[in-house]
Amino acid sequence: MPIPDLPPQADLCQLVAAAADLCRKPWRHAVRLAEASAVAAGPDHPFDCTLVLEVRDPGGKRCPEHDLELEIYTSGEQLHLTLAWVADADRPMLWQGSHPVWMAGQSGSRCERPQDGAPLEALARRLRALLS
Repeated sequence: MPIPDLPPQADLCQLVAAAADLCRKPWRHAVRLAEASAVAAGPDHPFDCTLVLEVRDPGGKRCPEHDLELEIYTSGEQLHLTLAWVADADRPMLWQGSHPVWMAGQSGSRCERPQDGAPLEALARRLRALLS
């Protein structure tokens, strides 16, 4: 997959929020650029940014225990994503390149998909497809 052109920051956040709302029902998502993260793309810059997905229940109550950090980056000419829970560094994180790989939060060693991991895999696949 060649390196994509990055949509403007606001469009990227809206695209990610819509994909997360679809893949992680019934949660609702607001997406913002993580502090100290920059969005860059082009021939001289890799596609690289970190976003925070802030979660609310269907009634609008914040649920920070379900918040995610999404890192989007390129390696070579391939787009990769990582998804990790913000509130719990011990939970497994998902790396999505050409296929999903779950890694233990602290050690980075490969592990089994957690019970609630399928929606994250669906989100990562959807985002890779939308951003390519």
